[in-house]
Amino acid sequence: MKIYQTIVAGGLLTLSLAGCGGGGSDDASAPALSADAALGEKIFNDTALSASGVQSCATCHDAAALHGPGNALPAQFGGPAMDRQGLRQTPSIRYLASNRAFNFDAEGTPNGGFFWDGRAVSLADQAGQPFLNPREMANPDKAAVVAALARAAYAEEFRSVYGANVFDDVEGAYHRMTLALQAFQLQDQALRPYSSKYDAFLQGRGPLSDTELRGLAWFNSPAKGNCAACHPSARGDDGSPPLFTDFSYDNLGVPRNPELAVNADPAYFDLGLCARAGADVAGRGDLCGAFKVPSLRNVAVRQVFFHNGRFKSLKEALSFYVQRDTNPEKWYPLNADGSVDKFDDLPPQYRANVNTSEAPYDRRRGEVPALSDAEIDELIAFLNTLTDGYTP
Repeated sequence: MKIYQTIVAGGLLTLSLAGCGGGGSDDASAPALSADAALGEKIFNDTALSASGVQSCATCHDAAALHGPGNALPAQFGGPAMDRQGLRQTPSIRYLASNRAFNFDAEGTPNGGFFWDGRAVSLADQAGQPFLNPREMANPDKAAVVAALARAAYAEEFRSVYGANVFDDVEGAYHRMTLALQAFQLQDQALRPYSSKYDAFLQGRGPLSDTELRGLAWFNSPAKGNCAACHPSARGDDGSPPLFTDFSYDNLGVPRNPELAVNADPAYFDLGLCARAGADVAGRGDLCGAFKVPSLRNVAVRQVFFHNGRFKSLKEALSFYVQRDTNPEKWYPLNADGSVDKFDDLPPQYRANVNTSEAPYDRRRGEVPALSDAEIDELIAFLNTLTDGYTP
């Protein structure tokens, strides 16, 4: 757990710092995109690159929804007929430029990687996978994607950037497509605007209200919300704005979501990190049920929460955090004998992996939750200050 000297325990910061959304920043002062990034923006919005002909990257990463999904579905639909539900909730792609490849730190803790299970090593790697995913853009192979690229209105632009014969090499063309998408995500300031009320507060351009400041206190306090343990709210050592994620993984024991079609099979469990494609962490049963800690920037505009989209309001999600262990009967089904089937979205052998040691999960049934209902509302008021687009 990281402790920041700019965070006062139980107190405040001591300050001195997809639909059819488009990509490009509205900021007239933003630098122009490079040729490959401008090409990546066109690819990002091109529905013709999907088997259905109606789905693009922007369909699930809608600029109007701050580059997340603009609906309350627990997982988005894709496939050739757009009738196949995905397996997990779609995160926003904002603020991913500071992410890093998956690794184990000096203490053996997993960090980084892209997607909920960290299986992609870079933005380019992540960008290339939905085109071939049968539940997403559902192309049969890379050759089909490259053929669609060669027919696109911007095909000549692709050739001018990557070479006249680029489409002759399927692997090379596909790789360059992912590099263009990566360049777009790295350069487009709309994907990292740092334009929230909290950013203005850190820059000394406006105050937070008393309610928002109290919410910030609960967010930072190790004895209350303890959110800053995984979602740091202080500037980095280099003065960079906080990303509200430490890139780590956690096992929260989120309840099973019956709205996910795949969960109709009682034998199916999404084991997250330990079961990801590539099997590079296979055998690490201690990592089963762990998912990547997302950034909380723009969390207040989201309509579903957690990897399986189980909760549909921020109030409900935060209530689960603090009442999971004190009032488990509110969140989990009951067994035939009347006992609570706690952590029901994990096989019994992995339920011991769930985080029960850190606040606010370190309480027992019947104890008082770490946050009261009123304090949760104040915390939500603070989380609303993390939404981009604030004008002081």
